[in-house]
Amino acid sequence: MKTTLRLCLAAITAIALHGATHAQSYPSKPIRMIVPYAAGGAADIAARVIAKEMAQSLGAPVVVDNRGGANGNIGTDAVAKAAPDGYTVLFTASGPIVVNHAMYAKLPYDPLKDLLPVSQSTSYQYALTVAAASPIQSLEQLIQRAKTHPGTLSYGSSGIGGGAHLAGAMLARMSGTEMTHVPYKGNAPALADLLGGQLAFTFDTVVTAVPQIAGGKLRAFAVTGPKRSPLLPDVPTMEELGYPGFVVTQFQGLFVPAKTDTAIVERLHQAALAAVKSPDAVKRLQTEGGYEVVGSSPQAFTKLVQDEYVAYGRLIREAGVKAD
Repeated sequence: MKTTLRLCLAAITAIALHGATHAQSYPSKPIRMIVPYAAGGAADIAARVIAKEMAQSLGAPVVVDNRGGANGNIGTDAVAKAAPDGYTVLFTASGPIVVNHAMYAKLPYDPLKDLLPVSQSTSYQYALTVAAASPIQSLEQLIQRAKTHPGTLSYGSSGIGGGAHLAGAMLARMSGTEMTHVPYKGNAPALADLLGGQLAFTFDTVVTAVPQIAGGKLRAFAVTGPKRSPLLPDVPTMEELGYPGFVVTQFQGLFVPAKTDTAIVERLHQAALAAVKSPDAVKRLQTEGGYEVVGSSPQAFTKLVQDEYVAYGRLIREAGVKAD
Protein backbone atom coordinates (compact mmCIF):
# COMPACT_ATOMS: atom_id res chain seq x y z
CA MET A 1 0.00 0.00 0.00
CA LYS A 2 2.80 2.44 0.95
CA THR A 3 4.67 1.58 -2.25
CA THR A 4 1.57 2.26 -4.33
CA LEU A 5 1.01 5.57 -2.54
CA ARG A 6 4.61 6.62 -3.12
CA LEU A 7 4.30 5.76 -6.81
CA CYS A 8 1.09 7.77 -7.12
CA LEU A 9 2.65 10.79 -5.41
CA ALA A 10 5.70 10.50 -7.61
CA ALA A 11 3.53 10.39 -10.73
CA ILE A 12 1.54 13.46 -9.63
CA THR A 13 4.76 15.33 -8.87
CA ALA A 14 6.21 14.40 -12.26
CA ILE A 15 3.09 15.61 -14.06
CA ALA A 16 3.14 18.90 -12.14
CA LEU A 17 6.83 19.43 -12.85
CA HIS A 18 6.28 18.63 -16.52
CA GLY A 19 3.47 21.19 -16.71
CA ALA A 20 5.56 23.85 -14.98
CA THR A 21 8.53 23.19 -17.25
CA HIS A 22 6.29 23.32 -20.33
CA ALA A 23 4.83 26.65 -19.25
CA GLN A 24 8.28 28.11 -18.56
CA SER A 25 9.63 27.10 -21.98
CA TYR A 26 6.51 28.24 -23.84
CA PRO A 27 6.50 28.97 -26.71
CA SER A 28 9.12 26.73 -28.26
CA LYS A 29 7.48 26.35 -31.69
CA PRO A 30 5.05 28.24 -33.97
CA ILE A 31 1.57 29.01 -32.67
CA ARG A 32 -1.41 28.43 -34.94
CA MET A 33 -4.10 31.12 -34.70
CA ILE A 34 -7.33 29.75 -36.16
CA VAL A 35 -9.74 32.34 -37.56
CA PRO A 36 -13.15 30.71 -38.18
CA TYR A 37 -13.88 32.87 -41.22
CA ALA A 38 -12.63 33.25 -44.77
CA ALA A 39 -9.52 35.28 -45.52
CA GLY A 40 -10.04 39.00 -46.14
CA GLY A 41 -12.95 39.52 -43.76
CA ALA A 42 -13.09 41.80 -40.74
CA ALA A 43 -11.92 39.20 -38.24
CA ASP A 44 -9.15 38.03 -40.55
CA ILE A 45 -7.80 41.56 -40.98
CA ALA A 46 -7.72 42.13 -37.22
CA ALA A 47 -6.24 38.68 -36.57
CA ARG A 48 -3.30 39.31 -38.88
CA VAL A 49 -2.53 42.63 -37.23
CA ILE A 50 -2.69 41.03 -33.76
CA ALA A 51 -0.75 37.91 -34.80
CA LYS A 52 2.14 39.96 -36.17
CA GLU A 53 2.50 41.92 -32.93
CA MET A 54 2.07 38.87 -30.70
CA ALA A 55 4.80 37.03 -32.56
CA GLN A 56 7.24 39.79 -31.62
CA SER A 57 6.26 39.62 -27.94
CA LEU A 58 6.31 35.82 -27.77
CA GLY A 59 9.47 35.31 -29.80
CA ALA A 60 7.78 32.67 -31.95
CA PRO A 61 5.79 32.77 -35.20
CA VAL A 62 2.01 33.14 -34.91
CA VAL A 63 0.51 31.70 -38.10
CA VAL A 64 -3.06 32.61 -39.09
CA ASP A 65 -5.09 29.62 -40.26
CA ASN A 66 -8.49 30.43 -41.83
CA ARG A 67 -11.12 27.75 -41.15
CA GLY A 68 -14.37 29.26 -42.42
CA GLY A 69 -17.79 27.64 -42.59
CA ALA A 70 -21.05 27.20 -40.66
CA ASN A 71 -21.06 30.76 -39.27
CA GLY A 72 -17.72 30.17 -37.60
CA ASN A 73 -18.61 26.85 -35.99
CA ILE A 74 -16.06 24.74 -37.89
CA GLY A 75 -12.96 26.70 -36.92
CA THR A 76 -14.18 27.25 -33.38
CA ASP A 77 -14.80 23.54 -32.90
CA ALA A 78 -11.27 22.78 -34.14
CA VAL A 79 -9.81 24.90 -31.33
CA ALA A 80 -12.25 23.55 -28.73
CA LYS A 81 -11.01 20.02 -29.49
CA ALA A 82 -7.31 20.93 -29.81
CA ALA A 83 -4.66 20.02 -27.25
CA PRO A 84 -4.62 22.59 -24.41
CA ASP A 85 -0.93 23.32 -24.87
CA GLY A 86 -1.10 26.93 -26.08
CA TYR A 87 -0.09 26.12 -29.65
CA THR A 88 -3.61 26.28 -31.09
CA VAL A 89 -5.53 29.48 -30.33
CA LEU A 90 -8.73 31.02 -31.63
CA PHE A 91 -9.23 34.58 -32.81
CA THR A 92 -12.92 35.17 -33.42
CA ALA A 93 -15.75 37.66 -33.43
CA SER A 94 -18.80 37.28 -31.19
CA GLY A 95 -20.92 34.92 -33.30
CA PRO A 96 -19.49 31.46 -32.56
CA ILE A 97 -19.19 32.29 -28.87
CA VAL A 98 -22.35 34.15 -27.83
CA VAL A 99 -24.80 33.91 -30.76
CA ASN A 100 -24.67 30.52 -32.48
CA HIS A 101 -25.65 28.52 -29.41
CA ALA A 102 -29.12 30.06 -29.62
CA MET A 103 -29.49 29.76 -33.42
CA TYR A 104 -28.46 26.14 -33.87
CA ALA A 105 -30.29 23.18 -32.37
CA LYS A 106 -26.92 21.73 -31.37
CA LEU A 107 -23.30 22.84 -31.56
CA PRO A 108 -20.33 20.45 -31.68
CA TYR A 109 -18.70 22.47 -28.88
CA ASP A 110 -19.78 24.31 -25.73
CA PRO A 111 -18.45 27.88 -25.96
CA LEU A 112 -18.54 28.39 -22.19
CA LYS A 113 -17.05 25.03 -21.16
CA ASP A 114 -14.66 24.14 -23.98
CA LEU A 115 -12.92 27.49 -24.43
CA LEU A 116 -11.14 29.97 -22.16
CA PRO A 117 -11.28 33.70 -22.94
CA VAL A 118 -7.78 35.22 -22.99
CA SER A 119 -8.26 38.84 -24.02
CA GLN A 120 -10.71 41.00 -25.95
CA SER A 121 -8.76 42.86 -28.61
CA THR A 122 -11.34 45.06 -30.30
CA SER A 123 -14.98 46.05 -30.48
CA TYR A 124 -17.05 47.51 -33.29
CA GLN A 125 -20.57 48.84 -33.69
CA TYR A 126 -23.16 49.49 -36.38
CA ALA A 127 -24.83 52.51 -37.97
CA LEU A 128 -28.52 52.65 -38.84
CA THR A 129 -28.57 54.12 -42.35
CA VAL A 130 -31.04 54.99 -45.09
CA ALA A 131 -30.40 56.00 -48.68
CA ALA A 132 -29.86 59.73 -49.14
CA ALA A 133 -32.89 59.80 -51.45
CA SER A 134 -35.17 58.15 -48.87
CA PRO A 135 -38.20 60.18 -47.77
CA ILE A 136 -37.60 58.95 -44.21
CA GLN A 137 -35.82 61.76 -42.40
CA SER A 138 -35.38 60.40 -38.87
CA LEU A 139 -35.55 57.30 -36.72
CA GLU A 140 -38.86 58.53 -35.37
CA GLN A 141 -40.31 58.67 -38.89
CA LEU A 142 -38.96 55.21 -39.66
CA ILE A 143 -40.68 53.73 -36.60
CA GLN A 144 -43.92 55.57 -37.36
CA ARG A 145 -43.92 54.18 -40.89
CA ALA A 146 -43.28 50.67 -39.56
CA LYS A 147 -46.26 51.03 -37.22
CA THR A 148 -48.51 52.39 -39.97
CA HIS A 149 -47.50 49.72 -42.48
CA PRO A 150 -46.66 46.55 -40.48
CA GLY A 151 -44.26 44.16 -42.21
CA THR A 152 -43.67 46.35 -45.26
CA LEU A 153 -40.43 47.94 -44.12
CA SER A 154 -37.51 45.71 -44.99
CA TYR A 155 -33.94 45.88 -43.83
CA GLY A 156 -30.92 44.04 -45.15
CA SER A 157 -27.92 42.39 -43.54
CA SER A 158 -24.90 40.36 -44.58
CA GLY A 159 -26.39 37.18 -43.15
CA ILE A 160 -28.67 35.51 -40.62
CA GLY A 161 -27.55 35.95 -37.04
CA GLY A 162 -24.97 38.64 -37.76
CA GLY A 163 -24.84 41.85 -35.76
CA ALA A 164 -26.79 43.79 -38.41
CA HIS A 165 -29.60 41.23 -38.36
CA LEU A 166 -29.73 41.19 -34.55
CA ALA A 167 -29.76 45.00 -34.42
CA GLY A 168 -32.78 45.03 -36.74
CA ALA A 169 -34.51 42.36 -34.66
CA MET A 170 -33.84 44.37 -31.50
CA LEU A 171 -35.23 47.53 -33.10
CA ALA A 172 -38.44 45.75 -34.09
CA ARG A 173 -38.83 44.23 -30.62
CA MET A 174 -38.12 47.42 -28.69
CA SER A 175 -40.33 49.60 -30.91
CA GLY A 176 -43.19 47.09 -30.97
CA THR A 177 -43.19 46.91 -34.76
CA GLU A 178 -43.00 44.23 -37.44
CA MET A 179 -40.16 44.54 -39.95
CA THR A 180 -38.91 42.19 -42.65
CA HIS A 181 -35.33 40.97 -42.60
CA VAL A 182 -33.65 40.28 -45.95
CA PRO A 183 -30.34 38.38 -45.62
CA TYR A 184 -27.67 38.84 -48.28
CA LYS A 185 -24.37 37.16 -48.97
CA GLY A 186 -22.24 40.11 -47.97
CA ASN A 187 -22.58 43.87 -47.50
CA ALA A 188 -22.21 44.90 -51.15
CA PRO A 189 -25.52 43.50 -52.46
CA ALA A 190 -27.39 44.81 -49.42
CA LEU A 191 -25.96 48.27 -50.02
CA ALA A 192 -26.92 48.12 -53.70
CA ASP A 193 -30.53 47.33 -52.82
CA LEU A 194 -30.60 50.01 -50.14
CA LEU A 195 -29.42 52.61 -52.64
CA GLY A 196 -31.86 51.24 -55.21
CA GLY A 197 -34.84 51.63 -52.88
CA GLN A 198 -35.56 47.92 -52.37
CA LEU A 199 -34.67 48.21 -48.67
CA ALA A 200 -35.87 50.83 -46.21
CA PHE A 201 -32.75 50.78 -44.05
CA THR A 202 -29.75 48.75 -42.94
CA PHE A 203 -27.51 48.41 -39.94
CA ASP A 204 -23.99 48.33 -41.33
CA THR A 205 -20.61 48.42 -39.65
CA VAL A 206 -19.57 52.00 -39.05
CA VAL A 207 -16.34 51.67 -41.02
CA THR A 208 -18.28 50.38 -44.06
CA ALA A 209 -20.95 53.06 -43.80
CA VAL A 210 -18.64 56.07 -43.35
CA PRO A 211 -17.41 56.35 -46.98
CA GLN A 212 -20.99 56.13 -48.26
CA ILE A 213 -22.12 58.77 -45.78
CA ALA A 214 -19.19 61.04 -46.66
CA GLY A 215 -19.98 60.53 -50.35
CA GLY A 216 -23.56 61.68 -49.87
CA LYS A 217 -25.12 58.31 -50.69
CA LEU A 218 -26.33 57.40 -47.20
CA ARG A 219 -27.66 59.19 -44.12
CA ALA A 220 -27.10 57.83 -40.62
CA PHE A 221 -29.71 58.15 -37.88
CA ALA A 222 -27.95 56.36 -35.03
CA VAL A 223 -25.13 54.08 -33.95
CA THR A 224 -25.53 50.98 -31.81
CA GLY A 225 -22.63 51.26 -29.37
CA PRO A 226 -22.72 52.35 -25.73
CA LYS A 227 -21.14 55.63 -26.86
CA ARG A 228 -20.81 57.55 -30.11
CA SER A 229 -18.36 56.37 -32.71
CA PRO A 230 -15.22 58.49 -33.22
CA LEU A 231 -15.82 58.01 -36.95
CA LEU A 232 -19.35 59.49 -36.69
CA PRO A 233 -19.15 61.88 -33.74
CA ASP A 234 -22.29 63.79 -34.74
CA VAL A 235 -24.49 60.68 -34.93
CA PRO A 236 -26.29 59.83 -31.66
CA THR A 237 -26.50 56.39 -30.09
CA MET A 238 -29.74 54.44 -30.02
CA GLU A 239 -29.84 54.98 -26.27
CA GLU A 240 -29.63 58.74 -26.76
CA LEU A 241 -32.65 58.52 -29.08
CA GLY A 242 -34.80 56.92 -26.42
CA TYR A 243 -33.97 53.21 -26.59
CA PRO A 244 -32.31 52.39 -23.27
CA GLY A 245 -30.38 49.13 -23.38
CA PHE A 246 -30.13 49.17 -27.18
CA VAL A 247 -26.48 48.21 -27.54
CA VAL A 248 -25.33 45.90 -30.32
CA THR A 249 -21.59 45.52 -30.68
CA GLN A 250 -19.28 42.77 -31.82
CA PHE A 251 -16.18 41.80 -29.91
CA GLN A 252 -13.09 40.22 -31.37
CA GLY A 253 -10.67 38.39 -29.16
CA LEU A 254 -8.45 35.47 -28.30
CA PHE A 255 -9.50 32.11 -26.84
CA VAL A 256 -7.68 28.87 -25.99
CA PRO A 257 -8.93 25.33 -25.29
CA ALA A 258 -10.19 24.70 -21.77
CA LYS A 259 -7.61 23.25 -19.33
CA THR A 260 -4.80 25.30 -20.85
CA ASP A 261 -2.21 26.01 -18.17
CA THR A 262 -2.86 29.33 -16.41
CA ALA A 263 0.75 30.40 -16.94
CA ILE A 264 0.35 29.94 -20.70
CA VAL A 265 -2.97 31.82 -20.65
CA GLU A 266 -1.25 34.71 -18.89
CA ARG A 267 1.65 34.64 -21.36
CA LEU A 268 -0.79 34.88 -24.27
CA HIS A 269 -2.78 37.57 -22.49
CA GLN A 270 0.30 39.74 -22.01
CA ALA A 271 1.26 39.28 -25.68
CA ALA A 272 -2.27 40.15 -26.83
CA LEU A 273 -2.27 43.21 -24.56
CA ALA A 274 1.06 44.36 -25.93
CA ALA A 275 -0.27 43.88 -29.45
CA VAL A 276 -3.17 46.31 -29.03
CA LYS A 277 -0.90 48.85 -27.34
CA SER A 278 1.44 48.95 -30.32
CA PRO A 279 1.00 52.32 -32.09
CA ASP A 280 1.23 50.66 -35.50
CA ALA A 281 -1.42 48.06 -34.61
CA VAL A 282 -3.73 50.68 -33.11
CA LYS A 283 -3.46 52.81 -36.23
CA ARG A 284 -4.20 49.86 -38.53
CA LEU A 285 -7.07 48.54 -36.43
CA GLN A 286 -8.71 51.96 -36.24
CA THR A 287 -8.20 53.04 -39.85
CA GLU A 288 -8.61 49.71 -41.65
CA GLY A 289 -11.27 48.17 -39.45
CA GLY A 290 -12.87 51.09 -37.66
CA TYR A 291 -12.41 49.20 -34.41
CA GLU A 292 -12.36 50.45 -30.87
CA VAL A 293 -9.19 48.97 -29.40
CA VAL A 294 -9.84 47.32 -26.03
CA GLY A 295 -7.24 44.95 -24.56
CA SER A 296 -8.96 43.30 -21.58
CA SER A 297 -7.98 40.85 -18.85
CA PRO A 298 -9.14 37.20 -19.04
CA GLN A 299 -11.52 37.91 -16.16
CA ALA A 300 -13.11 40.94 -17.82
CA PHE A 301 -13.40 39.12 -21.13
CA THR A 302 -14.98 36.11 -19.42
CA LYS A 303 -17.64 38.33 -17.84
CA LEU A 304 -18.38 39.99 -21.18
CA VAL A 305 -18.77 36.59 -22.85
CA GLN A 306 -21.10 35.34 -20.11
CA ASP A 307 -23.24 38.49 -20.19
CA GLU A 308 -23.57 38.55 -23.99
CA TYR A 309 -24.21 34.79 -24.12
CA VAL A 310 -27.34 35.39 -22.02
CA ALA A 311 -28.42 38.67 -23.67
CA TYR A 312 -28.08 37.53 -27.29
CA GLY A 313 -29.60 34.16 -26.46
CA ARG A 314 -32.69 35.88 -25.10
CA LEU A 315 -32.95 38.23 -28.10
CA ILE A 316 -32.56 35.40 -30.63
CA ARG A 317 -35.20 33.25 -28.95
CA GLU A 318 -37.66 36.15 -28.67
CA ALA A 319 -37.10 37.12 -32.30
CA GLY A 320 -37.31 33.52 -33.50
CA VAL A 321 -33.98 33.69 -35.34
CA LYS A 322 -32.84 30.32 -36.70
CA ALA A 323 -29.81 29.34 -38.75
CA ASP A 324 -30.39 28.16 -42.33
